Amino acid sequence: MTAEKDKILVVDDDAYVCRSLADVLQEEGYAVVTAQDGPTALRLLYAERPDLVILDVMMPDMDGWEVCRRIRELTDTPILMLTARGQIKDRVKGLDLGADDYLVKPVALEELRARVRAALRRARISPESSPQLFSFDGGHLVVDLLAGEVFVKGERLKLRPLELRLLTYLVRNAGQLLSHDQILEAVWGYEYSGDRASLKLYIWRLRQKIEKDPAHPRCIQTVRGMGYRLIRPD
Repeated sequence: MTAEKDKILVVDDDAYVCRSLADVLQEEGYAVVTAQDGPTALRLLYAERPDLVILDVMMPDMDGWEVCRRIRELTDTPILMLTARGQIKDRVKGLDLGADDYLVKPVALEELRARVRAALRRARISPESSPQLFSFDGGHLVVDLLAGEVFVKGERLKLRPLELRLLTYLVRNAGQLLSHDQILEAVWGYEYSGDRASLKLYIWRLRQKIEKDPAHPRCIQTVRGMGYRLIRPD
């Protein structure tokens, strides 16, 4: 019996880009469906149930930001955003809306292939089970690794899958200094070694959600030039 192929939905208003990306991904063994506008993308999301969405930001009528937001209302399917703009504010906006990764056009095909592999691999990996509850900063932050739940000030916090994997890795290594590459390889995959910009953005996002004062973080500590450390549990 032939193994079922991972299916990727490519969304870009440029027909040439859609076809080019589809060709590259099909050569890698993926099944590919394409859409050139937001409404069609959302219909295909429901009909085709892709394993990954590659989504262009700059589209007429319904742009990629809105498509991303609507996808996140329906599913946790990984989203890889493509854009001609690489400013930090655009990356942050994508993460806020639920994107899992971000690539700036023109895209290097080897990097695209690596990021697709990594996104699909992460989607298949759930956080490891553990029977323990961990409390940090006087109970301000509580992490239940068995249930995969996080609480801040007693309220359940909703984290994106990648945010949860990052926090889980930090919790399992609480008190230890973790290098940038250690974290990237454990959470993102070896293809991301050296990609400190992605790590920095996700650390920033986590701090916004779990710290009492994100501008002066207590839980996730930066060790300049070396990496990050989560404080020891209470």
